[in-house]
Amino acid sequence: MADGARVTLGQLEVSTDHAANLVAVRSAFREAARVHADLLVLPEYAAAFDPGGTGPEHAEPLDGSFVTGLRRLAREHGVAAVAGTLLPAAVPGKAVNAVVAVDAQGELAGVYRKVHLYDAFGHRESDRLEAGDPAAEPLVLRLGGLAFGVMTCYDLRFPESARRLVDAGADVLVVPAAWAAGPLKADHWRTLARARAIENTAVVLAVGQAGRGVTGRSLLVGPDGQVGLELGEEAELRSADLDPSALAAVRERNPSLANRRYAVVPLG
Repeated sequence: MADGARVTLGQLEVSTDHAANLVAVRSAFREAARVHADLLVLPEYAAAFDPGGTGPEHAEPLDGSFVTGLRRLAREHGVAAVAGTLLPAAVPGKAVNAVVAVDAQGELAGVYRKVHLYDAFGHRESDRLEAGDPAAEPLVLRLGGLAFGVMTCYDLRFPESARRLVDAGADVLVVPAAWAAGPLKADHWRTLARARAIENTAVVLAVGQAGRGVTGRSLLVGPDGQVGLELGEEAELRSADLDPSALAAVRERNPSLANRRYAVVPLG
């Protein structure tokens, strides 16, 4: 789109088989290209996922097979992408839960390292993962007159993460996730995505994994909090158009960002 962006939500089912996961990513790129999408959003842990706990045995460097394949597919199809992966950590025996952004030319546009590790609801990501620096530069990708700010999964529970991205210019909050299944978890996912949209007058693209141990149910939420697109629990690809003028109209009617009186400061 000339002044907006067409996005494809890639709700994939991901396994521990790296090669098979890359095949699924390739299919998602083909669909995104078929509908002339500008951006393909893939889940957290799109490179490899174990519902029992994804650890350093699945980590690859940025020049490894997953990110290299992602860059090649973006270049071949002319579609930018955001996808979760695991990178080697500085701490031995741990990995970094990361989200990479690749532009439509296949260049690495940035990397976000997950700040909030999922030590909740009986899970302990910190046993396997090294947290990102909360003061790191926000990852914001600009496409078609819109700015896409990147966070991931458990970050959705922390409104400061979203607000910091909006302060960096984000119009759209992109949230790749492998949202763990469990009592009330799907309700939390939907409620939190809507809350982040409403309080920031921002679009939210919350893209989850399908499959065992996760909820699926990817969402596109408008800046007024209305759910424009919602997937089920199975693997699925859906696309939608984002209009900057519609976003601007909501922010004009509801100038809550202009009316705010507090800043977000990363903790040391």
